[in-house]
Order: sequence, then C-alpha cells, then structure tokens
Amino acid sequence: MTWRRAAVIGASGGIGAAIADRLEADGVEVIRLSRSGGDVKIDLEDESSIAEAAAKSGESGPLDLVFVATGFLHEEGSGPEKDWRHLEAENLARNFAINVTGPALVAKHFLPLLSDERRSGFAALSARVGSISDNRLGGWYAYRASKAALNMMIRSLSIELARKKPEAFCVGLHPGTVDTRLSVPFQRNVPAGKLFTPEYSAASLLDVLNGLGPSDSGKCFAYDGEEIPA
Repeated sequence: MTWRRAAVIGASGGIGAAIADRLEADGVEVIRLSRSGGDVKIDLEDESSIAEAAAKSGESGPLDLVFVATGFLHEEGSGPEKDWRHLEAENLARNFAINVTGPALVAKHFLPLLSDERRSGFAALSARVGSISDNRLGGWYAYRASKAALNMMIRSLSIELARKKPEAFCVGLHPGTVDTRLSVPFQRNVPAGKLFTPEYSAASLLDVLNGLGPSDSGKCFAYDGEEIPA
C-alpha cells in the first residue's frame, strides 16, 4: 500500500518517531503530532487540543494513515501491579485515560479525515497482554484491562467505519518489546533476540499495515503479522 499523507500521534516517542521517520523515508508526507510539539501539538487528555490538531491536519486534504503511537504503563518509580493489593484508582484512571480514552477521541476527530476514495487506515498501538484469552499470568491489571478495552474500542470503531468509509480499516498493533523508556525496567526478562529497536519495530509494523485492508478491520496484529486473539 502506498500512503500519501499520514498523521503520527505520539511522534516524539521512540516508536512514534521511528514510524514517522520511516514513512518520510518512503516519500510519505507526515504530520508529526505530540504533546511536546512537533508539527502540531496534541494532548490526549485534552479533547479540545485533539480537535484542533485534527483540523490542522486536514487542512491540506485527506489522510491515508492515522497512527496512534502513544501508551502508558506506569509512573516512574513504580511498576505494574503484581498483586490485587497494589490496585489503585489513580493508576487505573491514568491507564484508561491514555490507553483508551485518548485514542478513542483521536478516532472521533481523525477518522473523518481518512480518504473516501482510496484505501486508508487507522492504527493504534495495543499489546498482546490485552488479549483476554491469552492471559495466563495475571498481574499488570490496569495495563491489561486498558489494552483490552482499546481492542474493543477498535472493534466497535471498525463497524461504524465500514459503513461510512468502506475502503478504510481500523486495527490495533502489538509492537513487541521495544527498547524505549517504557520497557527499561523489564528488559532483563526479555528472551534473546526479542528486544527490538524502535526502527525494527516501526519497519515491521508498517510492513504489516501495508498488507492490510478493510477485511482486516477491527482486529489486532503483532509486529510479525500474527493476528492476536481477543
């Protein structure tokens, strides 16, 4: 699939920056959006900023790809819950605000910008641990639950998107364990060869996206193209 115009939300992060760089290297016009600035400033916890960012992104025409590369796991100095005694309302709310509500509001304002005339896509970073049927270890309560909720949001969005833009698709993507600040506390447990650079993960995810179409909408895929069960 040849993208013409793409918006990358979270373009200042490790994966988001690598996605934007790879797209630009392939000749795609990229709009970089992040809380710290970039081409357009956006704050996933402020809907007015999302609406303004969408308006600016659509000024020069429709988008072929909207990629949400944001995510939250834990505050610095703490870690994901390993025991139900560690459950805290504030951490649950923070995970859902950034991992579910933010991408959902991005979809609200950016899905209308997808092209009506050619194949286009909306993708958000999800995670394998968001699979309910694949959960055999427990723990990581807030992160698991928020990614599962994101996957359901993607599924629901895909149904409406099919009615309004039949050539478009909406998917979740699992990037693998990527060498970014988010994964640093857990890298010692990663099997050899399974800690990816942002550049490798970005290239893999874009390869997956290039092979997807409307029939794949509503699903979640890993960096190697494997469909992840709900």
